[in-house]
Amino acid sequence: MATPLSDTSLSPLSTVAVVGLGTMGTGIAEVLTRAGREVVGIDISEATAVKAVTALETSTARAVVRGRLTEQEREDVLARFRTSTDLREAADADLVIEVAPESYEVKHQIFRALDDIVRPETILATGTNALSVTRLAADSARPERVLGLHFFNPAPAMKLVEVVSSVLTAPQAVAAVTDLAIELGKEPVAVGDRPGFVADGLLFGYLNQAAAMYEAKYASREDIDAAMRLGCGLPMGPLALLDLIGIDTARTVLEAMYAESHDRLHAPAPILKQLSEAGLTGRKAGRGFYSYDAPGGATVTADALTPLADAPETAGRTVRSVGVAGSGTMASGIAEVFAKAGYTVVLAARSEEKAQTAKARIGKSLARSVDKGRLTAEAAAQTLDRITAAGSYDAFADVDLAVEAVAEDLEVKQQLFAALDKVCKPGAVLATTTSSLPVVACARATSRPEDVIGMHFFNPAPAMKLVEVVRTVLTADDVHSTVREVCVRIKKHAVDCGDRAGFIVNALLFPYLNNAIKMVQEHYASLDDIDAAMKLGGGYPMGPFELLDVVGLDVSLAIEKVLHREFRDPGLAPAPLLEHLVAAGCLGRKTGRGFREYARR
Repeated sequence: MATPLSDTSLSPLSTVAVVGLGTMGTGIAEVLTRAGREVVGIDISEATAVKAVTALETSTARAVVRGRLTEQEREDVLARFRTSTDLREAADADLVIEVAPESYEVKHQIFRALDDIVRPETILATGTNALSVTRLAADSARPERVLGLHFFNPAPAMKLVEVVSSVLTAPQAVAAVTDLAIELGKEPVAVGDRPGFVADGLLFGYLNQAAAMYEAKYASREDIDAAMRLGCGLPMGPLALLDLIGIDTARTVLEAMYAESHDRLHAPAPILKQLSEAGLTGRKAGRGFYSYDAPGGATVTADALTPLADAPETAGRTVRSVGVAGSGTMASGIAEVFAKAGYTVVLAARSEEKAQTAKARIGKSLARSVDKGRLTAEAAAQTLDRITAAGSYDAFADVDLAVEAVAEDLEVKQQLFAALDKVCKPGAVLATTTSSLPVVACARATSRPEDVIGMHFFNPAPAMKLVEVVRTVLTADDVHSTVREVCVRIKKHAVDCGDRAGFIVNALLFPYLNNAIKMVQEHYASLDDIDAAMKLGGGYPMGPFELLDVVGLDVSLAIEKVLHREFRDPGLAPAPLLEHLVAAGCLGRKTGRGFREYARR
């Protein structure tokens, strides 16, 4: 019979057993010992246990060298850690944290054995990120004391800990491990029991989409990873991250998520199965999406798929002058980028006044750069002098490259391209900055579709390094080469992608944002907890709701609708909560209220 919980039955969790001494288990043991806990590390492999001790000795020695520990503190930490291959060594633990392989059978066997070993008041925690905590708890003799305690790798560095309750978990057990997490210097987030919880639930859907994108040969692995690093500020690209996590691990998590959600976005991309079954599981195997210098190595080495640095390309066309169409933030930012790179720029809008306003915005931007020491006053003045404001697109008669940055409306863009077709000289390259509309539809509005290409800049254009270069089936090779050469000159990183909705970044980013909204809509987690989980657990510079409010909920909804319409996937249907907020005029920071409220300026 299970022992009932009372407020007085909880111990301060001073002695902890960690079952499973792989990378995660060893990391958790280090966190606990450095926080003053007595830790017994248990693993069926004596060699693994010895390796865990060696790892702790190495990491603490490094901490001494860096001044983070004294030699005496290091000795105390090592004295608080002992290892065993016998599960009965957990008998005196106040808390047991299981970090065994992601298998119900293995974990179930451990939990049933612990029922006969530990004290009635001991809390049992599983470190799973893919399996049901409720199922493990139901199989235990003490389900009210079973919960999830999900650390992130590497445990000593990552601040997030997800505290996972099942419907059977006693609140006092949750409170005890939450207090422990805080004492360990972590930031605990309370979540319910569903595969992936918050951070991995959002992260692995995104990783799966990236794998499917690569499998479809839509873009190279290098371009997919560069696009997400430079376009979203992520510390790693998705395919490199899959290699780090382990492709087999990712497949296990996704299988568990799909079994519950039946959402095609969670159905593991076939390439994950193929790589896993071939033993190409990522860094630990020395090869996954990329090849590495050795099993367990972190250095990427060239392989058959690595792009050749000196690959021959079709010669591009000469570009000396650039026309930028539009008067908004994006248009002025793009004009500033080209002028800084030495191009003569014509900034044209529907009126002289709008064009002059856009040029004045560039002047203010350049002045800020001077104030911050990033640009000399002389260079700023020269840059501004290269820009001519015009109230008519007739001013584009002599430009070599025309870039439109007008409203994200297909009819508006088609009308503009029809006008550019008449104005621009033969051989001029015509580019659209659309983020979600078909580039070929703009091309077909002209008599020279072979000269039309997508150049998707990111906002703010002067700061963001990425440009998605979008070829249509009609784009000429020398037009593609021209734009790639221009990107080098303006110091932007170009990635190649085909002409389909969302290109690389938006096609991967917005389903992730939509899934975050669904979590809130379903009352699974709060805005604050989800934002914290993705920043602390995923290394994202902004949480999804912070980002949605910055981008604009109306813009986000429009992109979601385009993705849903193009790919016809039910999982891409915009979350009703997003539609409701947009209908209510709550569009984010620009209106003072979106998912959060903001002070009016």
